[in-house]
Order: sequence, then structure tokens, then C-alpha cells
Amino acid sequence: MARVAVVTGSNKGIGFAIVRALCKQVENGVVYLTSRDEGRGQAAVEELKKENLNPRFHQLDVNDQKSIDRLRDHLVKEHGGLDVLVNNAGIAFKNADPSPVSVQAPVTLATNFDALLAVCHTLFPIIRSHGRVCQVASGSGSYTYKKISDELKCRFKNTATEQDVIQLMQEFIDSAKDGSLKDKGWAEASYGTSKLGVITLSRIQANDIQADKSREDILINSCCPGYVATDMSSYKGHLTIDEGAVTPVYLATLPSGAKEPQGKFLQKKQVNDFW
Repeated sequence: MARVAVVTGSNKGIGFAIVRALCKQVENGVVYLTSRDEGRGQAAVEELKKENLNPRFHQLDVNDQKSIDRLRDHLVKEHGGLDVLVNNAGIAFKNADPSPVSVQAPVTLATNFDALLAVCHTLFPIIRSHGRVCQVASGSGSYTYKKISDELKCRFKNTATEQDVIQLMQEFIDSAKDGSLKDKGWAEASYGTSKLGVITLSRIQANDIQADKSREDILINSCCPGYVATDMSSYKGHLTIDEGAVTPVYLATLPSGAKEPQGKFLQKKQVNDFW
């Protein structure tokens, strides 16, 4: 059976490069390039076809549950399930953006955490045995962890359920809105906090999936792609998008039967156990 892969937010940047690499590495597989904007997504597919690659396109707005549902229904109808999920879609305010953290926090977490969680809840049930999940996080997540209070560090480190992480993310938003971030031990870092949430969530999801005896050998990890020259970094990153795709693709193509990494955060294909 052909392996089926989906990369969210992949009409440009790191996501585009992940699709390119998966098209080359997933033999006899089907790789879906997804994008909120259909025109941009189709244009990206055509660009890859010029390289003799053959990704498929499916519209996906990660902030729209109906859009996620449509993707799930398509995957079930056409392929009977899913084998590789790379949650790449994300946003970041520019450093020079004047919006206060009270504005940036809820907007950033809505896409980088809430939408990612919605994709997971919708697509995880159709991931087959030997499936691979990579959540594209960021080194800013581990950096933000170092800047928060010891009490918050302890809570992140000892989270046991998805709800624990959701609660922490909501507390960050509430504190951003009422101006109490510093008093409550948070760093004023919406993007970093959202990615710390993703890293923490991935660890819990990995534990949960191992308890599901109906499927076997599903690995869930998060990673930092590195500082990549994309519009998100205002092209200040020192890595190309193809270099940024290396670690996500490594996690997405871990061989069948691999036991590790599982629930880990990786940088440069190496585990960063910053806890």
C-alpha cells in the first residue's frame, strides 16, 4: 500500500521544501501539499512538477474545522487513511510589529497551538500503524522555557494530559490580556510560548498513542528546523528552506520498527532534552 503524507502550510517556505523532499523519499507514495489559498497551493504544485515531482494539492485552512474535516474525509475516501503528518503551518508577528502582547498572544496561539491541536484531533484517528508525525516547533520554544519561572517550568515538565497543556496556554493568553505576564512568571514571548506548547503537547501525544493497542509503531515528535531564510524570519535566517526541511523529513521518514525518537524535541536530527 502506498504511503500517504500530508504537510500543512506547504505552499511556500519550509513546508514547500518538506513536500519536495518527501516526494523524492517516499517511494510510490502520495504527498499532499496543502494551503489555505487554493491558487497559491496549485501554483506551488506546478512549480514542483517542473522538477519532475508529483505532489497532490488539497485545500486546508488549519483555522477552519470544516476545512480540516474535508481533508480527513478525502484521505479516508481516496486512501483509507494517512501515514505521515507534518504539522508545519504557523505564524509569527514581525519583531517590529507594534501590536502589544495582549493582541499577539491570542492570535499566535490560535494558529500555532489551537489549530495544530485541531488537526491532530481530526487526523490522528486515521493514521495507520507505522505512521509518523512531525510537529514543526522552534528553538524559541526551548529558549522561552529557560526564561519562565521555576514554578511554570515544573508545570510544563510534569504535564500529563493534553488538558494540562491547554490550561497553560490559556493562562498565558489571560495573563497577556490583563498585563500580568511578568508577575505570573511568563516570558513576553507569544511565538516561543506557542512552540513550547507544541513541544510539550507532542510528548504527551506520543505517550497516549503508545497506549492505543489498535495500532502499532506510530512515532510522534517535534523539531526545530533551524533559522531559515523565509518570510517569517524576514529572510534573515542563515539556512535555505531545503536545509530547514532536513530534520522534519528525518522524523517523517523514520523507518518502520524504529523505537526512538518518540515524544522528543529534535534539532539538527539530535534530541534536545532541555527539560
